[in-house]
Amino acid sequence: MDDQNPGRTGSAHASRTAPGTSGCGKSTLLSIVAGLQDFDAGDLDIDGAPILKPGLDRGVVFQSYTLPWLTAQQNIEFALKAAGYDRSTCRRTAREHLDLVKLSHCADLYPSGLSGGMKERVAIARALSYRPKMLLMDEPFGALDALTRHQMQELLTQIWEEHRLTVLFVTHDVEEAVYLSDRIVVMGIGPGRIMRTFNVDIERPRREEVMESAGFMDLQRKSTRRYARLPGPRKWLNACRAKACSGFARHALTSGRPSFGSAS
Repeated sequence: MDDQNPGRTGSAHASRTAPGTSGCGKSTLLSIVAGLQDFDAGDLDIDGAPILKPGLDRGVVFQSYTLPWLTAQQNIEFALKAAGYDRSTCRRTAREHLDLVKLSHCADLYPSGLSGGMKERVAIARALSYRPKMLLMDEPFGALDALTRHQMQELLTQIWEEHRLTVLFVTHDVEEAVYLSDRIVVMGIGPGRIMRTFNVDIERPRREEVMESAGFMDLQRKSTRRYARLPGPRKWLNACRAKACSGFARHALTSGRPSFGSAS
């Protein structure tokens, strides 16, 4: 998104994250960019083309993952058929994208037989299958446990580094925002609006170890402090602090040594 006009895309192939408290309009903004919801004023475009309705140039990953009456492969084929691909192309492309998210062995399983993380992988594969210019993600990892959520963050980072598409990611998690983003767009309430934007100057590729770096922790502190000065952030800020504590506990349990990998 452009600094002056959040409805305009900035540099190509960037990963942007929109954190904020509940009710600030994060999901509404994403729905507007997806073409699923009208807006009152302003301009919204991708590569100079106005966004007036849903389109194949945008892939959307919602909080609900998959179509329960279709297998993992059929979930991906469903999107491809809607995009106009023939049957053989749908099958081949679905298989390729299941392999991309490391789920080839689950192609014939229904969502009821998949874990939450597996369902999310299917949803990502489905959104990527028709090669959109932009991937829109609405708190897709919010319902996952901490370890699975981290695995999904690493998978998304690897996919972004391979395919280099633009990503707009909505979250309430500061650690997640810093890890995934090239730029963070902080939203505020009363009414919902863009309050602050800042770059994440951490080199790619990014792996788990970067979360322990001084630069990563400094960005967490900066983003938390900037939000703390906005109206009505207390509930969200407390959640950030709780997340920081859980991140420390997770690292201590998995590494066997203490390390302050998150801001508090």
